[in-house]
Amino acid sequence: MANAASPIVVIDSGLGGLTVVRELQRQSPSENIIYFGDTARVPYGTKSAETVTRFVREIIGFLQRYRPKHLVIACNTATAVALHAMKIEFPHLPITGVIDPGSRAAIDAAGNKPIPRIAVIATEATVRSKAYEHAIFRRRQHATLFIQPTPLLVPIIEDGRSENDPIVKVALTQYLQPLQKRDLDVLVLGCTHYPIYKNLITQMMGCRVIDSAEQCAQDVNQRLLIGGLSAPAGMTGSLKCIVSDDPIRFRALAGQFLGTEIDLPTRVGPEDLVPPTATPLRAAG
Repeated sequence: MANAASPIVVIDSGLGGLTVVRELQRQSPSENIIYFGDTARVPYGTKSAETVTRFVREIIGFLQRYRPKHLVIACNTATAVALHAMKIEFPHLPITGVIDPGSRAAIDAAGNKPIPRIAVIATEATVRSKAYEHAIFRRRQHATLFIQPTPLLVPIIEDGRSENDPIVKVALTQYLQPLQKRDLDVLVLGCTHYPIYKNLITQMMGCRVIDSAEQCAQDVNQRLLIGGLSAPAGMTGSLKCIVSDDPIRFRALAGQFLGTEIDLPTRVGPEDLVPPTATPLRAAG
Protein backbone atom coordinates (compact mmCIF):
# COMPACT_ATOMS: atom_id res chain seq x y z
CA MET A 1 0.00 0.00 0.00
CA ALA A 2 1.51 3.32 -1.06
CA ASN A 3 2.06 5.95 1.62
CA ALA A 4 3.87 9.28 2.00
CA ALA A 5 7.24 7.51 2.31
CA SER A 6 6.72 5.54 -0.90
CA PRO A 7 8.83 6.64 -3.85
CA ILE A 8 7.99 8.69 -6.89
CA VAL A 9 9.07 6.71 -9.95
CA VAL A 10 10.31 8.63 -13.00
CA ILE A 11 10.96 6.90 -16.32
CA ASP A 12 12.57 8.17 -19.52
CA SER A 13 14.30 6.94 -22.65
CA GLY A 14 17.67 8.01 -21.29
CA LEU A 15 19.04 11.04 -19.47
CA GLY A 16 16.34 13.61 -20.26
CA GLY A 17 13.97 12.71 -17.44
CA LEU A 18 16.66 13.79 -14.98
CA THR A 19 15.47 17.34 -15.67
CA VAL A 20 12.18 16.30 -14.03
CA VAL A 21 14.10 14.70 -11.15
CA ARG A 22 16.08 17.91 -10.67
CA GLU A 23 12.87 19.92 -10.40
CA LEU A 24 11.27 17.39 -8.05
CA GLN A 25 14.32 17.55 -5.79
CA ARG A 26 14.33 21.35 -5.88
CA GLN A 27 10.62 21.70 -5.16
CA SER A 28 10.25 18.76 -2.75
CA PRO A 29 13.62 17.73 -1.30
CA SER A 30 11.97 15.25 1.09
CA GLU A 31 10.76 12.90 -1.64
CA ASN A 32 12.30 9.51 -2.39
CA ILE A 33 12.74 9.08 -6.14
CA ILE A 34 13.50 6.08 -8.31
CA TYR A 35 14.62 6.86 -11.85
CA PHE A 36 14.71 4.47 -14.79
CA GLY A 37 16.61 5.51 -17.92
CA ASP A 38 16.20 3.17 -20.88
CA THR A 39 19.73 3.84 -22.12
CA ALA A 40 19.90 0.58 -24.09
CA ARG A 41 17.08 1.72 -26.38
CA VAL A 42 17.41 5.52 -26.52
CA PRO A 43 16.24 7.52 -28.46
CA TYR A 44 12.50 6.90 -28.46
CA GLY A 45 11.69 9.81 -30.75
CA THR A 46 12.55 8.00 -33.99
CA LYS A 47 10.73 4.76 -33.11
CA SER A 48 7.17 3.68 -33.83
CA ALA A 49 4.35 4.20 -31.36
CA GLU A 50 3.95 0.43 -30.99
CA THR A 51 7.62 -0.04 -30.10
CA VAL A 52 7.70 2.81 -27.58
CA THR A 53 4.49 1.56 -25.96
CA ARG A 54 6.03 -1.90 -25.56
CA PHE A 55 9.16 -0.45 -23.97
CA VAL A 56 7.12 1.62 -21.49
CA ARG A 57 4.91 -1.37 -20.63
CA GLU A 58 7.96 -3.48 -19.84
CA ILE A 59 9.52 -0.77 -17.66
CA ILE A 60 6.37 -0.08 -15.66
CA GLY A 61 5.80 -3.79 -15.19
CA PHE A 62 9.26 -4.07 -13.65
CA LEU A 63 9.03 -0.95 -11.49
CA GLN A 64 5.76 -1.90 -9.81
CA ARG A 65 7.78 -3.92 -7.30
CA TYR A 66 8.77 -0.62 -5.66
CA ARG A 67 5.11 0.21 -4.90
CA PRO A 68 5.35 3.83 -6.11
CA LYS A 69 2.89 6.42 -4.91
CA HIS A 70 3.15 8.10 -8.29
CA LEU A 71 4.77 7.27 -11.64
CA VAL A 72 5.87 9.93 -14.09
CA ILE A 73 6.45 9.20 -17.76
CA ALA A 74 9.08 11.93 -18.06
CA CYS A 75 9.41 11.59 -21.82
CA ASN A 76 7.26 13.57 -24.22
CA THR A 77 7.40 10.85 -26.87
CA ALA A 78 6.34 8.12 -24.44
CA THR A 79 3.68 10.40 -22.95
CA ALA A 80 2.30 11.14 -26.40
CA VAL A 81 2.04 7.55 -27.61
CA ALA A 82 1.79 5.40 -24.47
CA LEU A 83 0.28 7.31 -21.52
CA HIS A 84 -3.36 6.55 -22.30
CA ALA A 85 -2.68 2.84 -22.80
CA MET A 86 -0.63 2.60 -19.61
CA LYS A 87 -3.41 4.16 -17.55
CA ILE A 88 -5.74 1.46 -18.83
CA GLU A 89 -3.29 -1.41 -18.34
CA PHE A 90 -2.17 -0.30 -14.85
CA PRO A 91 -5.41 1.20 -13.49
CA HIS A 92 -4.38 1.22 -9.82
CA LEU A 93 -1.10 3.05 -10.42
CA PRO A 94 -1.28 6.87 -10.62
CA ILE A 95 0.53 7.71 -13.88
CA THR A 96 1.04 11.15 -15.40
CA GLY A 97 3.13 12.59 -18.21
CA VAL A 98 4.66 15.86 -19.30
CA ILE A 99 2.50 17.10 -22.18
CA ASP A 100 -0.56 18.35 -20.30
CA PRO A 101 1.44 20.36 -17.71
CA GLY A 102 3.56 21.93 -20.45
CA SER A 103 0.51 22.78 -22.54
CA ARG A 104 -1.28 24.40 -19.60
CA ALA A 105 1.80 26.48 -18.86
CA ALA A 106 2.03 27.60 -22.49
CA ILE A 107 -1.58 28.80 -22.46
CA ASP A 108 -1.04 30.63 -19.18
CA ALA A 109 2.14 32.26 -20.50
CA ALA A 110 0.31 33.48 -23.60
CA GLY A 111 -1.86 35.65 -21.37
CA ASN A 112 -4.87 37.44 -22.78
CA LYS A 113 -3.74 37.71 -26.38
CA PRO A 114 -6.72 37.01 -28.66
CA ILE A 115 -4.74 34.62 -30.86
CA PRO A 116 -1.42 33.73 -29.22
CA ARG A 117 1.43 32.40 -31.32
CA ILE A 118 2.81 29.26 -29.71
CA ALA A 119 5.56 26.96 -30.98
CA VAL A 120 6.63 23.51 -29.83
CA ILE A 121 9.95 21.83 -30.56
CA ALA A 122 9.84 18.06 -30.15
CA THR A 123 10.97 14.67 -31.39
CA GLU A 124 9.57 13.23 -34.61
CA ALA A 125 7.37 10.74 -32.75
CA THR A 126 5.87 13.46 -30.57
CA VAL A 127 5.20 15.60 -33.64
CA ARG A 128 3.53 12.69 -35.46
CA SER A 129 1.27 12.03 -32.47
CA LYS A 130 -0.18 15.58 -32.60
CA ALA A 131 -0.40 15.37 -28.80
CA TYR A 132 0.55 19.02 -28.28
CA GLU A 133 -1.97 20.23 -30.84
CA HIS A 134 -4.73 18.30 -29.07
CA ALA A 135 -3.65 19.45 -25.58
CA ILE A 136 -3.29 23.12 -26.52
CA PHE A 137 -6.39 23.47 -28.70
CA ARG A 138 -8.45 21.68 -26.05
CA ARG A 139 -7.68 24.61 -23.75
CA ARG A 140 -7.42 27.45 -26.26
CA GLN A 141 -9.31 27.05 -29.52
CA HIS A 142 -8.02 30.27 -30.98
CA ALA A 143 -4.25 30.01 -31.21
CA THR A 144 -1.66 29.83 -33.95
CA LEU A 145 0.52 26.80 -33.39
CA PHE A 146 3.88 25.98 -34.96
CA ILE A 147 5.35 22.50 -34.47
CA GLN A 148 9.03 21.99 -35.25
CA PRO A 149 10.60 18.51 -35.24
CA THR A 150 14.12 18.56 -33.81
CA PRO A 151 15.37 14.97 -34.23
CA LEU A 152 19.08 15.57 -33.68
CA LEU A 153 18.83 17.19 -30.26
CA VAL A 154 18.29 14.07 -28.14
CA PRO A 155 21.28 12.18 -29.58
CA ILE A 156 23.42 15.31 -29.20
CA ILE A 157 22.37 15.73 -25.57
CA GLU A 158 22.85 12.03 -24.82
CA ASP A 159 26.36 12.46 -26.25
CA GLY A 160 27.09 14.91 -23.43
CA ARG A 161 27.53 18.03 -25.55
CA SER A 162 27.17 21.38 -23.77
CA GLU A 163 25.61 24.65 -24.95
CA ASN A 164 29.06 25.88 -26.03
CA ASP A 165 29.62 22.99 -28.43
CA PRO A 166 29.65 24.18 -32.09
CA ILE A 167 27.52 21.19 -33.14
CA VAL A 168 24.83 22.23 -30.65
CA LYS A 169 24.78 25.78 -31.99
CA VAL A 170 24.57 24.61 -35.60
CA ALA A 171 21.70 22.23 -34.83
CA LEU A 172 19.73 24.79 -32.84
CA THR A 173 20.27 27.45 -35.49
CA GLN A 174 18.93 25.11 -38.18
CA TYR A 175 15.85 24.20 -36.14
CA LEU A 176 15.05 27.59 -34.63
CA GLN A 177 15.61 29.91 -37.59
CA PRO A 178 12.18 29.19 -39.13
CA LEU A 179 10.54 29.91 -35.77
CA GLN A 180 12.48 33.14 -35.20
CA LYS A 181 10.51 34.67 -38.07
CA ARG A 182 7.13 33.83 -36.53
CA ASP A 183 6.94 36.54 -33.84
CA LEU A 184 6.22 33.95 -31.17
CA ASP A 185 4.69 34.59 -27.78
CA VAL A 186 5.69 31.23 -26.30
CA LEU A 187 8.00 28.36 -27.16
CA VAL A 188 7.47 24.98 -25.48
CA LEU A 189 10.40 22.63 -24.98
CA GLY A 190 8.49 19.50 -25.97
CA CYS A 191 11.12 17.05 -24.75
CA THR A 192 12.57 16.71 -21.25
CA HIS A 193 16.07 16.53 -22.72
CA TYR A 194 15.81 20.06 -24.10
CA PRO A 195 15.95 22.07 -20.84
CA ILE A 196 19.68 21.35 -20.78
CA TYR A 197 19.87 23.99 -23.54
CA LYS A 198 17.14 26.26 -22.20
CA ASN A 199 19.38 29.30 -21.61
CA LEU A 200 20.76 29.19 -25.14
CA ILE A 201 17.33 28.60 -26.69
CA THR A 202 15.89 31.55 -24.72
CA GLN A 203 18.70 33.81 -25.96
CA MET A 204 18.11 32.73 -29.53
CA MET A 205 14.32 33.07 -29.45
CA GLY A 206 13.69 36.12 -27.28
CA CYS A 207 10.27 34.89 -26.13
CA ARG A 208 8.89 33.03 -23.13
CA VAL A 209 10.27 29.47 -23.08
CA ILE A 210 8.32 26.78 -21.23
CA ASP A 211 10.29 24.01 -19.53
CA SER A 212 8.01 20.97 -19.56
CA ALA A 213 10.12 19.29 -16.87
CA GLU A 214 9.53 22.13 -14.41
CA GLN A 215 5.79 22.12 -15.10
CA CYS A 216 5.64 18.34 -14.75
CA ALA A 217 7.27 18.45 -11.32
CA GLN A 218 4.82 21.11 -10.16
CA ASP A 219 1.94 18.94 -11.37
CA VAL A 220 3.20 15.87 -9.51
CA ASN A 221 3.74 17.79 -6.28
CA GLN A 222 0.25 19.26 -6.45
CA ARG A 223 -1.28 15.82 -6.98
CA LEU A 224 0.61 14.36 -4.03
CA LEU A 225 -0.41 17.28 -1.83
CA ILE A 226 -4.09 16.87 -2.71
CA GLY A 227 -3.86 13.12 -2.14
CA GLY A 228 -2.16 13.48 1.24
CA LEU A 229 0.92 11.63 -0.02
CA SER A 230 3.57 14.36 0.15
CA ALA A 231 6.68 13.34 2.06
CA PRO A 232 6.98 15.04 5.47
CA ALA A 233 8.92 18.29 5.39
CA GLY A 234 12.36 18.11 6.96
CA MET A 235 13.08 14.60 5.76
CA THR A 236 16.04 13.95 3.46
CA GLY A 237 14.94 12.41 0.20
CA SER A 238 16.88 9.83 -1.77
CA LEU A 239 17.56 9.07 -5.43
CA LYS A 240 18.04 5.58 -6.84
CA CYS A 241 18.88 5.31 -10.53
CA ILE A 242 18.35 2.24 -12.71
CA VAL A 243 19.47 2.05 -16.33
CA SER A 244 19.13 -0.56 -19.05
CA ASP A 245 22.74 -0.14 -20.24
CA ASP A 246 26.11 1.45 -19.42
CA PRO A 247 25.66 2.71 -15.84
CA ILE A 248 29.20 4.15 -15.75
CA ARG A 249 28.52 6.48 -18.67
CA PHE A 250 25.13 7.42 -17.25
CA ARG A 251 26.69 8.45 -13.94
CA ALA A 252 29.34 10.51 -15.74
CA LEU A 253 26.71 12.48 -17.69
CA ALA A 254 24.02 12.73 -15.00
CA GLY A 255 25.81 15.58 -13.24
CA GLN A 256 25.11 17.88 -16.20
CA PHE A 257 21.40 17.41 -15.57
CA LEU A 258 21.32 17.29 -11.79
CA GLY A 259 24.21 19.54 -10.83
CA THR A 260 25.50 16.87 -8.44
CA GLU A 261 27.07 13.44 -8.58
CA ILE A 262 25.00 10.28 -8.19
CA ASP A 263 25.75 6.78 -7.02
CA LEU A 264 26.48 4.21 -9.69
CA PRO A 265 23.11 3.17 -11.17
CA THR A 266 21.89 -0.41 -11.12
CA ARG A 267 21.76 -2.08 -14.52
CA VAL A 268 18.52 -3.84 -15.46
CA GLY A 269 18.77 -4.81 -19.11
CA PRO A 270 15.82 -5.14 -21.50
CA GLU A 271 16.10 -8.90 -21.09
CA ASP A 272 15.44 -8.52 -17.35
CA LEU A 273 12.26 -6.46 -17.64
CA VAL A 274 8.77 -7.83 -17.20
CA PRO A 275 7.64 -9.30 -20.53
CA PRO A 276 4.79 -7.33 -22.14
CA THR A 277 2.50 -10.38 -21.85
CA ALA A 278 2.93 -10.62 -18.07
CA THR A 279 -0.02 -9.80 -15.82
CA PRO A 280 0.63 -6.45 -14.07
CA LEU A 281 0.84 -6.35 -10.29
CA ARG A 282 -1.90 -4.40 -8.59
CA ALA A 283 -0.19 -1.31 -7.21
CA ALA A 284 -2.00 0.78 -4.64
CA GLY A 285 -2.56 4.46 -5.34
